[in-house]
Amino acid sequence: MSVLDQVRARIARQGPISFTDFMEIALYDRDGGFYTRGGGAGRAGRDFVTSPEVGTLFGALIARFLDATWRDLDQPDPFVVIEAGAGRGRLAADVLRAQPECAPALRYVLVELSPALRARQSELLRIEPIDEVLGPFVRAADPDEPMEVVPGAGPIVSSIEQLPAARVDGVVLANELLDNFPVRIVERTADGWDEVRVGLDDDGGLREVLVTAPSATSGLGDLPPDIEVGARIPLPVGLGPWLDAAAGTLHHGDIVVIDYVAAFGELVARGQPGWLRTYRGHGRGAGALDDPGDQDITSDVPLECLRTAATRAGLTIATEARQADWLQTLGIATLVARARQTWHERAGVGDLEALAARSWITEAAALTDPDGLGAHRVVVFRR
Repeated sequence: MSVLDQVRARIARQGPISFTDFMEIALYDRDGGFYTRGGGAGRAGRDFVTSPEVGTLFGALIARFLDATWRDLDQPDPFVVIEAGAGRGRLAADVLRAQPECAPALRYVLVELSPALRARQSELLRIEPIDEVLGPFVRAADPDEPMEVVPGAGPIVSSIEQLPAARVDGVVLANELLDNFPVRIVERTADGWDEVRVGLDDDGGLREVLVTAPSATSGLGDLPPDIEVGARIPLPVGLGPWLDAAAGTLHHGDIVVIDYVAAFGELVARGQPGWLRTYRGHGRGAGALDDPGDQDITSDVPLECLRTAATRAGLTIATEARQADWLQTLGIATLVARARQTWHERAGVGDLEALAARSWITEAAALTDPDGLGAHRVVVFRR
């Protein structure tokens, strides 16, 4: 049964469904969902490009951030990095390629829901069983004491489907993950809020249906009362539970969110076409209700919802910046200056070192583009 037929069947059984349910089926259905079948970021015909897929520079900068956090935490060993929504492992591969100072202590956990993408991770990385992440272990001198971790055994990379049930010292990375969380869509009315649901037209096509939003709808209480009538807002239903789970994996450390994040006022000003997007074949896709399962669907994350969820999870905000500015604090200008010098010295040779340097110069422009990736918001939460 196609994804569209599954949506139709669900509506036939229970009436118009929430946009949350529609996104869940379209993106994550076990048989036909966009991500389940391997849709995702990359070049050469992939559906969109994220910062790691631009080239290796982004991973080198993330490696610098990881080193700084590792030092701030007094250089724990193991130092665990959990990348949520890791895809095929491109960012992890680039972090390791940069040879960070923390590498001997590093345990890198790829969290990826899609079986198709997890299967591709071994193309870029050596994947070890998850029980090796905090190891290897040796027996303590006292047989009654717990096993001891062998220091300096990293880097070790593992892959799992969900966030691990552990408390570690380290970092949780989420690059362009939250914008794929299914959202409820609500519309301001003179009397309160309507919810945008998905129903069927007379020809069996999908259409929007407005119903009165229950007062208990998650996130309504966080919305400012002065939003104009007719304005629509996305409410990421899974945001709070995900931040709770991410915070629960950390004893001490940071959660780094890099994504399409905007304040309510900006979302209202842009309107639904500005914050709800589809992607297919490296370009914008069709309408959000068109071709479910065959295109990506993303929604901006309301900044206020992110802050509220973080507070409830017991997190504090350490950094809030545009990606372009954040990468400057990590030394992108220094790395690009070195690349320019290398290119100047070796352009006539045209070897791999020269080409890599030239690539970093180009990548830096893309990563800091104020109308593109550079406009992403970076929020670093501390626990």
